[in-house]
Amino acid sequence: MAPQLYLITPADPDLERFPRQLMAVLTGPEVAALLVRRGDMDDTAYADLVERLVQIGQASGAAVLVEDDVALARRAGADGVHVTRGGAKAIRAAIEALKPDGIVGVGGINSRHDAMSYGELDVDYVMFGPLGGERDAQASELAQWWAETFEVPAVLSDPNANAAEVGILATEFLAVSDCVWSTPDPVATMAAFDRAAKEAA
Repeated sequence: MAPQLYLITPADPDLERFPRQLMAVLTGPEVAALLVRRGDMDDTAYADLVERLVQIGQASGAAVLVEDDVALARRAGADGVHVTRGGAKAIRAAIEALKPDGIVGVGGINSRHDAMSYGELDVDYVMFGPLGGERDAQASELAQWWAETFEVPAVLSDPNANAAEVGILATEFLAVSDCVWSTPDPVATMAAFDRAAKEAA
């Protein structure tokens, strides 16, 4: 079974142009989740971006997640939060604030120990790999190990993913980011991932 697609926004989007670009990308393929990446934005700029993108993502059927900001997720009407820092304490706080109705995912996992420690905290998924930049060589191996061993869904985040690789992944979700937004035609690139996932299903 091919993984579902999980889309991560670019680190430094044009706040005026990006919402329209995202809308175009989400028009065709089915995206299970959309993570609004914070990048280097300040609080005001990030909150503005989140508020613009929540409705766009949800209208396409995607669950929209905010990075490391439970209060903003609730205020903007997002579906949940993706925790990348603060460890178990931050994860527990997010769970207490958002569950059972909201989604709490966790990233920033660098070892099997981290994965098991965080995965037992009633999270909705565990993500292996960075949100952007260079791919993590060990992320794929960790994600496959997790998917084969535990019930909590695994997300493999591969910023440089290739559509041709979608069918051979053993994880429940594939998170794509830079490989979509750095291309001349993000709409066509995302459509290629969608086709690959459907063909492998």
